[in-house]
Amino acid sequence: MTSFQQARVDLGGHLRQLREAAHLSGKELAERLQWQPSKVSRLENARQTATEDDVIVWAQAVDASPGTTDELIRQAVSLLERHDDWKQRHRSGLAAIQEDIRDLEARTKLFRVFEPGIIVGLLQTSEYARHVFRKVKRLYSAADQIDAAVRVRMQRQEILYDRTRTFRFVVTEAVLRTSLAPPEVMRGQLDRLLAVSTLPNVEFGVVPFGTELPSNPINGFWIYNDSMVSVPTMTKDLTLRDPDDIAFYVRAFNDYAKAAEFDETGRGVIISVLDEYRKQSAH
Repeated sequence: MTSFQQARVDLGGHLRQLREAAHLSGKELAERLQWQPSKVSRLENARQTATEDDVIVWAQAVDASPGTTDELIRQAVSLLERHDDWKQRHRSGLAAIQEDIRDLEARTKLFRVFEPGIIVGLLQTSEYARHVFRKVKRLYSAADQIDAAVRVRMQRQEILYDRTRTFRFVVTEAVLRTSLAPPEVMRGQLDRLLAVSTLPNVEFGVVPFGTELPSNPINGFWIYNDSMVSVPTMTKDLTLRDPDDIAFYVRAFNDYAKAAEFDETGRGVIISVLDEYRKQSAH
């Protein structure tokens, strides 16, 4: 067991002790926190990394002392700092990572996402996602949980139909043309983008080839509300909370959005690429 996983086990055990001391079952605690009961189990059994927000509301629900709450926060912050290392994250399994992301998304009302190289996870078909996870598993020697990871990723997408949330996605045309799956799977994936782009709370923009970019698209990034930015790299998942960093990425997103084509014009770009995949399948 790695030191990271041991630390997660220790925190889970601490949380369980506090729940039991408060004479609460896992289901009762979940009801108090308005969580799925499975989340309580995942945190206690070290199958998911607790966030700072998780441990704060847990401590409040079990009437933990201020000193105990501070210790829980310290443990959670320390874990999350190490959790950003992709080697550590993937040792926990592909499905566990998807659970962590789903919890973050549940706390978000405004999503702003820029991607230069891959279809955004919230918009992936199950077939496309399966091919992506196979590549991730090989690259990072991740635990073999592809079926479970695909299932959770599909469950995450239910949030798209929540009209209280707003989603703004901007991708480059390269995303549509990067073949991370066979042509027939890419065709299904682009059909999915066409459908999602018509949802009333979703904006989907494409920066076409030939359009001058406002800056070099080195990597993608996710802006959650106005409180956090996630910047995935090959070996780290950077989590930025400094207001200056957030403001920088908001400006960068707005610049890419100005260069993108939305609505029917954006869908026209998708359709033109879709036709090319159809021709590939025909041959």
